Amino acid sequence: MNTSNIKKYAPVARKQFRDAVMQKLTTLGIEADKKGNLQIAQATDLGDSVRYGQFSLDKSLASRRERLVKRAENQGYEVLVEHIAYTWFNRFCAIRYMELHGYLEHGFRMLSHPTLEGGFEVLDHVPEVAEALDLDKARLVEMKLAGDRDEELYRELLLAQCHALHGAMPFLFEAVNDDIELVLPDNLTRTDSILRGLVDTIPEEDWEQVEVIGWLYQFYISEKKDAVIGKVVKSEDIPAATQLFTPNWIVQYLVQNSVGRQWLQTYPDSSLKGKMPYYIEPAEQTPEVQAQLAAITPSSIEPERIKVLDPACGSGHILTEAYKVLKAIYEERGYRTRDIPQLILENNIFGLDIDDRAAQLSGFAMLMLARQDDRRILGRGVRLNIVSLQESKLDIAELWTKLNFHQQVQRGSMGDMFAEGAALTNIDSAEYKLLIRTLALFTSAKTLGSLIQVPHEDEAALKAFLDGLYRLAIEGDIQQKEAAAELIPYIQQAWILAQRYDAVVANPPYMGGKGMNGELKKFAKNQFPDSKSDLFAMFMQHAFYLLKENGFNAQVNMQSWMFLSSYEALRGWLLDNKTFITMAHLGARAFGQISGEVVQTTAWVISNNSSERYQPVFFRLTDGIEEHKKNALLERKNSFNNIIQYDFKKIPGAPVAYWVDESIINTFLSFQPIENNWLFRQGMATSDNERFLRYWFEVDLNKIDRLCQNPDDLKKSAGKWFPYNKGGSYKKWFGNNELVVNWYENGKEMKAFTSTLTQGMNVRLKSREYYCLPNITYSALSSGDFGCRVSPSGFLFDTKGSCLFGPDVSIYSTAALLNSKIAKLFFDVLCPTLDFNMVGVKKIPYKDVTSVDSLAKEAYDISVLDWNMYELAPDFSTDKLVFRKSNEIKESYEMFITFSQKIYNKLYRIETQINDVIAKAYDLKFANVSLKPEEITLLSNPAYRYINNEDIKSRECCDIISDVISYAIGCQMGRYSLDREGLVYAHESNKGFAELVAEGAYKTFPADQDGILPLMDSNWFDDDVTARVKEFVRTVWGEEHQQENLDFIAESLCLYAIKPKKGESSLDTIRRYLSTQFWKDHMKMYKKRPIYWLFSSGKEKAFECLVYLHRYNEGTLSRMRTEYVVPLLARYQGNIDLVNDQLKSAESGAATTRLKKELDGLTKKFNELRNFDDRLRHYADMRITIDLDDGVKVNYGKFGDLLADVKAITGSAPEEI
Repeated sequence: MNTSNIKKYAPVARKQFRDAVMQKLTTLGIEADKKGNLQIAQATDLGDSVRYGQFSLDKSLASRRERLVKRAENQGYEVLVEHIAYTWFNRFCAIRYMELHGYLEHGFRMLSHPTLEGGFEVLDHVPEVAEALDLDKARLVEMKLAGDRDEELYRELLLAQCHALHGAMPFLFEAVNDDIELVLPDNLTRTDSILRGLVDTIPEEDWEQVEVIGWLYQFYISEKKDAVIGKVVKSEDIPAATQLFTPNWIVQYLVQNSVGRQWLQTYPDSSLKGKMPYYIEPAEQTPEVQAQLAAITPSSIEPERIKVLDPACGSGHILTEAYKVLKAIYEERGYRTRDIPQLILENNIFGLDIDDRAAQLSGFAMLMLARQDDRRILGRGVRLNIVSLQESKLDIAELWTKLNFHQQVQRGSMGDMFAEGAALTNIDSAEYKLLIRTLALFTSAKTLGSLIQVPHEDEAALKAFLDGLYRLAIEGDIQQKEAAAELIPYIQQAWILAQRYDAVVANPPYMGGKGMNGELKKFAKNQFPDSKSDLFAMFMQHAFYLLKENGFNAQVNMQSWMFLSSYEALRGWLLDNKTFITMAHLGARAFGQISGEVVQTTAWVISNNSSERYQPVFFRLTDGIEEHKKNALLERKNSFNNIIQYDFKKIPGAPVAYWVDESIINTFLSFQPIENNWLFRQGMATSDNERFLRYWFEVDLNKIDRLCQNPDDLKKSAGKWFPYNKGGSYKKWFGNNELVVNWYENGKEMKAFTSTLTQGMNVRLKSREYYCLPNITYSALSSGDFGCRVSPSGFLFDTKGSCLFGPDVSIYSTAALLNSKIAKLFFDVLCPTLDFNMVGVKKIPYKDVTSVDSLAKEAYDISVLDWNMYELAPDFSTDKLVFRKSNEIKESYEMFITFSQKIYNKLYRIETQINDVIAKAYDLKFANVSLKPEEITLLSNPAYRYINNEDIKSRECCDIISDVISYAIGCQMGRYSLDREGLVYAHESNKGFAELVAEGAYKTFPADQDGILPLMDSNWFDDDVTARVKEFVRTVWGEEHQQENLDFIAESLCLYAIKPKKGESSLDTIRRYLSTQFWKDHMKMYKKRPIYWLFSSGKEKAFECLVYLHRYNEGTLSRMRTEYVVPLLARYQGNIDLVNDQLKSAESGAATTRLKKELDGLTKKFNELRNFDDRLRHYADMRITIDLDDGVKVNYGKFGDLLADVKAITGSAPEEI
């Protein structure tokens, strides 16, 4: 179904309903102050009414209001508002669904009108509706005839409808005198009513399937989910953080291969198979396994005895699919159609959740499904087994006394009935003991949910007790009815958890340890040591406790349990004790509503028995979008059924690597792991990266020491900052060396800091004896394949930039092995997620292939050459086009493209040779070792640099020219020079710059005197950036082809960075790029740590300029003001005066319009610049100094809103003066 309308409406509806509820609560004297503190208005008795602040209420309703006050005091105002808002939202959604399907008994629409937009059909049929809802027909007809009481009349009809639905759905619609009725929002019949969005925004065709209820719920809580995700989650927020609506095709796969499989095992010729498109036929099994299966397969099954549980049922999507399969089973056995729905609901379907609203919608969905098959189902008094788990905070003694379960107290009078201080009796009875131990289990039910273990041996006793409570709720006295009604939910939920099921089917909550609150984390550690890492894994394991022997556990959850070392014990337990039946490995993008790679899932069915020689059926559906995965499963593509689960145990860590060829498995058995030959070391965890790490270009170059060869050199060094490996993106051979770490005086500051966090120990600063030694480093987390790099001496390293240390003679050949396509086969097994954890990498089968050493060294040298052609490399020397001297920039560009293709081809040949040699060394001749273009990880390789980008040639050309402009600005700033290679000035406070000028360091192309470059959208200054870029192009490529060179630059920029503009000169195009796009490109290139700072007057761009971080000093702002801002103010004023004079003599309307527009623009810029000047003067007078050691993030925030994009860089909005 199309969910776009629902996705748009539901989050807005949540806000509307919450606002309406808060407004209504205010009229009841219940509100919160700005800090969220509950404010309860004092009551003033006015006789027939009670006043609360400015509002009054009929005295007959005062007791309901008091109940709301108590709830607000117990739950908190915010929780009360949320609860009432979603309750009315759920009710309106339910009524909307029912009215469109004709399920309301009177047959008329309650929330809409079939022909009158904005109308209500029930108001056209008041007599019929009043009669159907058992209301005073005459009084209501009189209200209708009055003509001005429709709002009052409609509210009464709506509430009566809710009361009428209470009998069938008490979990959703309360009885008469419900306190929530007091908070029914006002103005329901107005055009701006909260009902209008529900009716008008979601087309009627979107309400055809009952799953619309689930989608409404998911999108309703989406904003709450975004607000709590990534934090430690409170118990009341767990539902919002973990709810996820499961696509229908995945649900069908799970249900059909568990509930349906249960039936087909006994009745293999059943017609049910033809009704289940996602049912997977078992693979051909050995005679031994076939005999095992025959021994455990029942000879017959009674449909009424099949039990299915969803322990995290949400809005009931899984249960509705289970209903459909069960219905087909009943029909096959010849049951009457009208009898089937009630039998399924009362005997077969069970659901649990911690979210009250989800359970409400789940129960509603089941009844609506049943209503399709039995039009009288709503009047049959069906007892659903779908409940929201409740926490037991009860006065047990009082309830037990009221319950009088064994009739131990003879209540002969009303006085006896309400007597206080009655002695507690029959506390030795089995029921009382059962009650005590059962309620003790549920004190944290909203946190632990279905993971609570209720002893199976209590099932029969709980069922008998529950039946007794149901009897007392109907036949008992007033106190017994009250006590029984209060206890039934707790005993029912316990009974559901005490049973064993034929199938447990779920999309369980996903929440890692970081999101768990303290109680949940402790529970996980104690009760689920093998699966404690995530809630989904605990549900996975706990489901087997809830299953009958040979039952089916069918779930969709995160794929991480299949591979990560943190789940190795869980995998071992599963492989030793359970039987994998089928799996659809979905990977990323299986849930259409979730983009990206974060949620990577797998759907599976595992039997609660052990048959390790069983051959499961796996499907590899990790590629493509949801629709591609669905179709591939329907067509049975990408299936694997030639492996037995026992084989997984032959692989280190026992990953569920179902796609692995037998020869790969044998390789693990034939070769020693790499850890036997190379030392794996994690580096330091600084515990405060913002304090101790910088990009190398942020700090004073003189303070960086890159020459240390070993830990002893490090101890002696006077440097403060040292090169630092911290992983990074997918890159082979060399690169990702942009960080430096503060290790001044051998890490004195960091050691002192980390020791305060670890009771005086420096355990977070690991492997110090290996600092600065040559190594092989790799990224623990990668968005692509595994890539390792040879790290020369001089680097410290991070926990995320793990390193291998071994014999120097093997460093290149071992890097070659790890970067090879053969290693990828191993990594796909050991580390198939984005996490190349050390535990997995250590287990790579190792062979020292020294024969590829020289090839690997060549690959390394090419990668170093390529990396250093780009500005962020510490060893960058000059721009790649400037380096290739010519008279035309286009020719320089073509020369570079030829060169980059040459080194690409060379590295491609080298890596191909390496792969061939290594494949032979491992005797893996079958292996596909062909390389994809994007696997050649050179920055000059557009297939790698712009992966998944369609027009990579245009993007490449544009970026190369953008790099030239960045270099040109660097030369203007004095960072670079056409007379010297590499960095010329990257120190602090402009110190020593004059000496460089005097030496002739900038003779060919003079650097700017003050490091302030005006960046204007018009030609206001002779030395603005555009003019100097033009001068730079002339200096490098000559005068003869100046215009052609400017044309090529402009055309290239219009390929990607900016859009072409008709009639614009090339120089104006370059100016437009510089004033609108350069800063964005610079921010991206320098990873939001810019070295050229953009001072900006504001959105009118009256004045903007770039200031070079390393040349900034305490006089920079004063010079900016006197040299640029003040003169520019005078120019703006002069132009304003000129345009005013021209307006006086304008001879046409068109000229007048044009001049007025020009005047308006100049005036706005003048006013903006004058305001900027005031602020600039304030900061200039402060003579602010910066300390480069503090980094860009800290220093950039010292100038208030004089600078652009302060929040993007510093993380907080700028101070205003």
